[in-house]
Amino acid sequence: MESGDLRIFQAVAREGSITKAAQMLNYVQSNVTNRIQYLEAQLGIPLFRRSNRGMTLTPAGENLLGYADKILTLLDEAVKTTQYSDHPAGPLRIGSIETTAAIHLTPLLAEYRLQYPDVNLSLTTGVTHALVQKVLNYELDGAFVYGPVDDPDIEHAAAFEEELVLISEPGKSDMHELLAKPMLFFDVGCTHRAKAESFLRGTGLTAYQIMEFGTLAVILDGVSAGLGVSMLPRSSIAKAEEAGKVAFHSLPEEYRNLEVWFVYRQGSIYSSALSRLIQLIETKQ
Repeated sequence: MESGDLRIFQAVAREGSITKAAQMLNYVQSNVTNRIQYLEAQLGIPLFRRSNRGMTLTPAGENLLGYADKILTLLDEAVKTTQYSDHPAGPLRIGSIETTAAIHLTPLLAEYRLQYPDVNLSLTTGVTHALVQKVLNYELDGAFVYGPVDDPDIEHAAAFEEELVLISEPGKSDMHELLAKPMLFFDVGCTHRAKAESFLRGTGLTAYQIMEFGTLAVILDGVSAGLGVSMLPRSSIAKAEEAGKVAFHSLPEEYRNLEVWFVYRQGSIYSSALSRLIQLIETKQ
C-alpha cells in the first residue's frame, strides 16, 4: 500500500466522487478509478458503495480512512520539518469566511506575499463550521473564522474585530417594520447568523422567515431591492452603503461585537510559512 494510493483514497472519501477527487488532485479521472480499484483488490474488500448519487464509504473504508488520515498527516508533518527555515517556501493552504476575505485579507496577504514570495498561498472560502472542520481534517493549514471556537484541538490568534449591524434598503428606519421582513442570511453554519438569530429571539420574535444565499453580493443586492433585511459585519457593507444601495442600523451593544480568529490545529508541526503568517497576524493586534 503506497502513500499515493492513500492520498487518492482520502480525496475520494472526502469528495464523495471520483470526478471531484480527480479535479482536486489534478489527476486524470481514469487514473483515480484505477488506483481505487487496485487498492480494493489489494485489500480484498470494497471500500466504497457506488450509486448514482456518488460514493460513500463502507465500514472497511471508514476504518481505513482513519488510518489514512493519521499516516498522511505524519508524512505531511515530516515534510514540514524540512521546510522550517528563515526563508519560508512551499504551499500554505488557508481558508476564510467570505466577509473577511472580501474586506480584510487583501492587505494582509499582500504584505505577507511581499515578505515571503516563495510561499505558494491558496485561499478557500466557506462558513465557520465547515472551515474549522477542514482545519481539523488537515485539509487546511489554518482559517479565518468567527470566534470563539470551542474545540480542544484548535489554537487561535485574534485577527480582526467587527461590528454586526442590521442592514435594509435605504429610507427605512422603523425597527419593528424592518424585523417583520424576511431575513437574508448565508447558509447554516455562519457564526454571525447564530448571533443574529439570538438577537431576533431577544426582541420577542419567535417566528421569522429566513432566505438563504450563497454569496455576500447576492445578499446585498437582495436587501437593496427590498427583498428583505440582513445582519452583517459593518465593514462588509461599507461600499454598498456609500453607494446608497443599503442603510445600516445599530444593534444593542450585547449583539454588536464580532471577533475574527485565525485558527490552526493544536499539536501539529507548523511549517515556516504558517508560523510566519501567525506572527504577522499577532503583530497587527
